[in-house]
Amino acid sequence: QVQLVESGGGLVQAGGSLRLSCAASGSRFSINTMGWYRQAPGKQRELVATITSGGSTNYADSVKGRFTISRDNAKNTVYLQMNSLKPEDTAVYYCNADITIGTFNRRYWGQGTQVTASS
Repeated sequence: QVQLVESGGGLVQAGGSLRLSCAASGSRFSINTMGWYRQAPGKQRELVATITSGGSTNYADSVKGRFTISRDNAKNTVYLQMNSLKPEDTAVYYCNADITIGTFNRRYWGQGTQVTASS
């Protein structure tokens, strides 16, 4: 079994920065694409950013130029550096990872971490 554990959320003033981390733990697995999603109250979960095992990235238009996704494959960890935070970035942020165990592929999700940018 694989677990994703997130950290780094919190409360900041608009314009501030936060860095989220998400570490995968378990045994005998390989990680493909990793990503971050977010869900604000009353809204659907939406894509924030993804990164492939080779380092190719993709961002939602709303965060381009402000957020940076990265990963450390040796640590099975994905990061999200969030700069110039806006009140509309307030949401629960979830990491996910497409993981292969043996011949099985499955998407795993973290428990979520709250990010609040106050105006």
